[in-house]
Amino acid sequence: MKRQSLRVLGAASIGNFGELYDFAIFGFSVPILARYFFPGTDRTAALLSTFAVYAVAFFARPIGGILFGYVADRLGRVKVLTFTVWLMAGSTMMIGLLPTYQSLGLAAPVLLVVFRIVQGLAIGGETSASNSYVIESAPDDRRGAWIGLTTLFSFMPNAFVAVLLFALQSAIGEAAYSDGIWRIPFLLGGLVGVVGFWLRSSLDDPEEFKQASQKARFDNPLVAATRSGLKCMLHVVLVMPVLAVGAYVLLGFMYTFLVREAHLRPTVALLCNAAAIMASAICLYLSGRWSDRVGRKTVLTIGAACVAITAYPAVLLSTSGSTLGTLIGQIVLGITVGIYGGAAFTTMTELFPTSFRTTGHAISYQLSVAVFGGTAPFIAAWLISVSGYSTAVGVYLAIIGTAGLIAVQFIPETRGVSLRTSVTASLVASSPRA
Repeated sequence: MKRQSLRVLGAASIGNFGELYDFAIFGFSVPILARYFFPGTDRTAALLSTFAVYAVAFFARPIGGILFGYVADRLGRVKVLTFTVWLMAGSTMMIGLLPTYQSLGLAAPVLLVVFRIVQGLAIGGETSASNSYVIESAPDDRRGAWIGLTTLFSFMPNAFVAVLLFALQSAIGEAAYSDGIWRIPFLLGGLVGVVGFWLRSSLDDPEEFKQASQKARFDNPLVAATRSGLKCMLHVVLVMPVLAVGAYVLLGFMYTFLVREAHLRPTVALLCNAAAIMASAICLYLSGRWSDRVGRKTVLTIGAACVAITAYPAVLLSTSGSTLGTLIGQIVLGITVGIYGGAAFTTMTELFPTSFRTTGHAISYQLSVAVFGGTAPFIAAWLISVSGYSTAVGVYLAIIGTAGLIAVQFIPETRGVSLRTSVTASLVASSPRA
């Protein structure tokens, strides 16, 4: 691999790691944040309130996506990537410094929501700009592998955070960690931001983007996306449910689930969840590479079928009370989400032409993540609460997997498409004329 390619992949991957580290900390801290910022309610209500705050960031993501997507298509991918890493790092560090409800009263949960919204704005711009940057820099026959590798680093922070929290809790005890040491991982987010900015500030925009921006037919990428990219956006919406629900149940819900429903010790739950996330991350890369050979739709179909078939047994194993059973169940869930995800991330980025790729992707992707991913932990917790069955989340995932298996049959194959025009030319050509 050429030195320039390594530089691009390294900066994008490590930058993704840093920014998603900040986002992951919140998900793993839900039980503690519930205690300190919503103390006046019962335990279940406090958890639901915190998961609602978790979801708030997802509804800020479309706003960030539209804003930063527009900037990325007009002024360049790198400008957005260097700014969003600071925005995410600063908001995460402020959560670590935030006084609790006992000290600040109602202002404490209000500020928690504000900083969570800022996190959502940052990640809304990050995902689409980063994927656009990577896919426009990649060789045509390795786009799936490159996207798979960088998204691997997007999932790894969750495993890293789990191991970090395990190490802290093992070293000082769970009680001491809950009393105040929980703030340290949030504060480290500021340092992560410095590293991410340093890596990304030396990058240059891809040649594909430079050429397309000079020859763009539309001056306004938002207008272009809404005129020519509506079918592509619909295709993203069809792809997203399996990825969004599966990923955010795994990343944002399962740790709390294992502690409350499987009655595992927090440290054991962290390690089981970390193993599942690592398995998912590795499969993201392998899936991306595989889709370069056999096509995106083939891998999407297999991935969705695996989620539909294995979700319920995986959740059932996770609640078995056995550490080994929980570990196996979590890893199975992680693998199936990873198989689907590697092809999904690549497909959704390839669907749009270069001139409005980031804007079109950001609108459809971030709205879908908000609707399907942001609500997934809340819905999963609510289903368990109203049904009384911890396996209800497995039924939820199986239904989503089955629906996704049907949905992906209606999307176009994107392997080998020209990035400059993508699938929009064929979609316009095939549209009925008046």
